[in-house]
Amino acid sequence: MSRIFITGMGIISAIGNDVANNRQSLTQGKSGIGHSELLQSRYASILPFGEIKISTTDLKEKLGAKESGITRTDLLALHAFEEVIANSQLTEAEISSPRTALVGATTVGGMCLTDELYHDANKQDQGSEYLSSYDCGSVNIYLQKRYQIGGIINTINTACSSSANAIMYGARLIRHGLADRAIVGGVDSLAKFTINGFNSLHILSNELCAPFDENRKGLNLGEAAAFLVLEKEEVTGNKTKYAALTGYGNSNDAFHPSSLSDNGDGPFLAMQEALAIANLSPDKIDYVNAHGTGTENNDLSESAAMIRLFGIPPAFSSTKAYTGHTLGAAGAIEGVFSILSLYNGELYAGIHFDKPIPTTGLRPILSYEKKEVRHVMSNSFGFGGNCSSLIFSKA
Repeated sequence: MSRIFITGMGIISAIGNDVANNRQSLTQGKSGIGHSELLQSRYASILPFGEIKISTTDLKEKLGAKESGITRTDLLALHAFEEVIANSQLTEAEISSPRTALVGATTVGGMCLTDELYHDANKQDQGSEYLSSYDCGSVNIYLQKRYQIGGIINTINTACSSSANAIMYGARLIRHGLADRAIVGGVDSLAKFTINGFNSLHILSNELCAPFDENRKGLNLGEAAAFLVLEKEEVTGNKTKYAALTGYGNSNDAFHPSSLSDNGDGPFLAMQEALAIANLSPDKIDYVNAHGTGTENNDLSESAAMIRLFGIPPAFSSTKAYTGHTLGAAGAIEGVFSILSLYNGELYAGIHFDKPIPTTGLRPILSYEKKEVRHVMSNSFGFGGNCSSLIFSKA
């Protein structure tokens, strides 16, 4: 069976507008979380967010996006998409080929325009220019039209595991002979819709999030977009192979709409399946990019699952302390970070950490390290118990 390689990466987040700048922030332990400058919300000056400091107007101008009904979510996706296409050196013929798939993920999509959505939902007039943008698939429809992508197109929304599942789905399309390559990833922008929803659950922290810390108070929301190009080995040619996607697993905790079970059944089964597909034993994993939201439930459950699987877990950290929790983009963002760890032989510090959770005693990596890394596991766990794990390996 053909191996699947990552031949391109594109990203924009609170810690950088491209892959190189994101890596620089990670190596320097520099967080992008702080008070918002652009967000229109009552919480903008109260809660910290992982905000991208480029206005929607400036993004439109920079990207030459003049289409009607375009949203900030569309623009962030387009920004990362342009980088991934250039990085993978995809030609117009390859992009428009029926053998090139696009699998994107988002949770808020065009509903980032919460006030416009409310206005349109109440039918106060003929409707705004954004009516077609509220559809879950609107972002990928926009990319498909702009780039004339010719293969299978799909959108996945499984909450916070969305773009990890998009990566998994793209890999399965290639494995089953339905595509030669898949452009996979996710995007979410900050919005009243999600901020108010998470606030109602009382899991937003008024301080910088501290994953796996005893005194963690909750998560910080962020916005981001990231895409990867997955290609089967036969079509990669002389391209740079940043990593191989060797394993993936998905399970459902089936415990609670917004919580994981105390012993982490879903996370455990997802990680176990990813290892089985990769044909690796737990001791072969050099680094875990943890889901690590900084909430009381997630960090305790994920710790319990890692202890069940590994005994003594390998080096791990959560990069959400850098970017905030980017929801539907998180799996792709952290996929890029995992690949950077492999490709450059480095581990990224778990910043904002002070004391371990007493019942687990686990400590994330506390400082940046140069280290040979051969296999990285990246975890993404969503509401509804949808748990996914990916394994990236040295190319």
